Amino acid sequence: MTRGIAGGERDQLVRNKLIGSLYAQPTSLAMGALGGIAAAAIAAYETNNFAIDVLALALVSLAVIRVIASAWFAHHLEDHEQSSATAAIVYETGALSYAFLVGMIGAAVLWFDFSAHLQTLTVSYALVYGVGIAARNAGRPGMAIGQQLLTGLPIFIAALMVGDISMYGLAGIIVFLIFGMGSVTMNVFKVLREQILAAAASERLADQMRVQARTDVVTGLLNRAGLNHELVELQMQLPADQKLALFWLDLDRFKEINDTLGHAVGDGVLAEVARRIIDTAPEGAVIARFGGDEFIAACAVSNRRDSEQLASALIGDISRPFRIDGHRVSSGASMGVALLPDDGPDIEAIMQGADLALYHAKVHGRNQLQFFDQAMTRDLVRKKEIESELRAAIQKDELSIFFQPIVDLKTGRIRTFEALVRWFHPEKGELRPDEFIPVAEETGVIITLGNWITAQAAKAAAQWPKDLTVAVNLSPLQIRAPGAALGILNAIRDAGLEPWRLELEVTESLFIEDSENTERFMEELSSHGVRFALDDFGTGYSSLGYINQFPFKKIKVDRSFVSGPNIGRKSDAIIRAVAEMGSTLEMDIVAEGLETVEQVEAVRKAGCTLGQGYYFSRAVPDFLAAMLISQEREDGAVTPNGSRLAG
Repeated sequence: MTRGIAGGERDQLVRNKLIGSLYAQPTSLAMGALGGIAAAAIAAYETNNFAIDVLALALVSLAVIRVIASAWFAHHLEDHEQSSATAAIVYETGALSYAFLVGMIGAAVLWFDFSAHLQTLTVSYALVYGVGIAARNAGRPGMAIGQQLLTGLPIFIAALMVGDISMYGLAGIIVFLIFGMGSVTMNVFKVLREQILAAAASERLADQMRVQARTDVVTGLLNRAGLNHELVELQMQLPADQKLALFWLDLDRFKEINDTLGHAVGDGVLAEVARRIIDTAPEGAVIARFGGDEFIAACAVSNRRDSEQLASALIGDISRPFRIDGHRVSSGASMGVALLPDDGPDIEAIMQGADLALYHAKVHGRNQLQFFDQAMTRDLVRKKEIESELRAAIQKDELSIFFQPIVDLKTGRIRTFEALVRWFHPEKGELRPDEFIPVAEETGVIITLGNWITAQAAKAAAQWPKDLTVAVNLSPLQIRAPGAALGILNAIRDAGLEPWRLELEVTESLFIEDSENTERFMEELSSHGVRFALDDFGTGYSSLGYINQFPFKKIKVDRSFVSGPNIGRKSDAIIRAVAEMGSTLEMDIVAEGLETVEQVEAVRKAGCTLGQGYYFSRAVPDFLAAMLISQEREDGAVTPNGSRLAG
């Protein structure tokens, strides 16, 4: 475990820790000093000898200085090399000097042959001090052994000079004591050293694990756990005259990059985005990968204008193309921004605000920037309310299916009805589809709602003449839901409707988001006879590749080419081109949004085969749709000029 620390670093670490231990208990040093002062004072008092008086005075003075120094270093010792070196020099000088004075007093008492009681006191204190210091200062073995030598050698020399047999015995004991305690000191030091290194390695490992737990592996940025901690720290350090700006970014088209170029390139894009955010954000900013393709950056700003400039810079940098493993990749990002305290009193509030702002930015398209506004919160509350009530409405059967006819422009007869959902709220009245359909798609309720619409439309169509079909709009979420194709087949089987009489209308966005899954879905249903129509043609990418790749039987030209401010020669030419293509490919071409007889005549002459719009009829309940069919069949009318069916 200690291999991660270099040799010199290990030695310095152990040295610093052990020096700190010398001053860890100044009380024990003070108690030892009191014992030495008492022994020296008694020796000076009993002997009345000038040499011993000088030694005793020096020992008492040094003991007091050491206690004061120990207390000071215990409170002011810092863990860096210069402080540790100073503390070591002070302690070692004092310790060795004190040991030498203790040994000299014991040797002087022996040499001048004072009373046996006094000799026992001073020699015993010197030897006991040497033994005790061997354990206490084992963290510095050189110093501990030096103290033993300085306390023992003066007495050893004095004993030999006295020449008594008992003194020779004392000298021998001192020799064995020095060697024995030296061995003990070294063994204790080795144990201490290994324990310190093991503790240091464990601490480093814990630090590494703590960092890894808060770090995103792909980008090296903070992850969600690390972000929460750092945002709190950033808020606590925020100056009173500044704001905390939080930028929430979501990469555009990242799923497409992952699916087409692989996850390795995707990871490269994430790492490059992280690098660009780091380069653009100011020093001290908190930057994290929040998950998937989302990033968060937070920093202190002086005012809203600063945050606007930084947000624009971030989007600009991320929008520049990437070069990853030889691939030129373009992405871009949508961004939501919130400020503290303007948009909320705490971190949680501005994160919610930035998230809401990001959602609104994505609604408006790609590469968009949106600052939080309180109206967004009101919109969210409104959407939550609609979601809850919509779920209940499906259960309570408050929704209705209306049918708008699609008419053959040549014969004037109804060929198809498009099923459209209507919601008549018991308290709020009729809610427009554009109020609740987007909410249903955002919350996933569209899956349940779409399946219900398909089932109800199939039941109604099963009661019509068999030459009439019914068209139902599909949401991308419906198609991606597990068992989507099976659910539709079960719905038409339960209704008793032939599969070829069901037309499913899809838009081009479906193929951009999940082309492979969509292809499987369409192939499965087409094999059973279900038909598909490409809706809103001309508003998206309008790729002819989709028409060639997927089994479409019908193309619906968007109403913007028929009515609105941009109609003219160009729109007429586009309709003619699409109609000619449809004729060649044996597809029906539907013109949507027809409101006047002039529009009907124009699209019919352009080559469109079917028409839909208020000119023929608004969407009507199922019983009125049945009346339209009955009236048409009873009259047997053929209206090549495309007359109205219902007002």
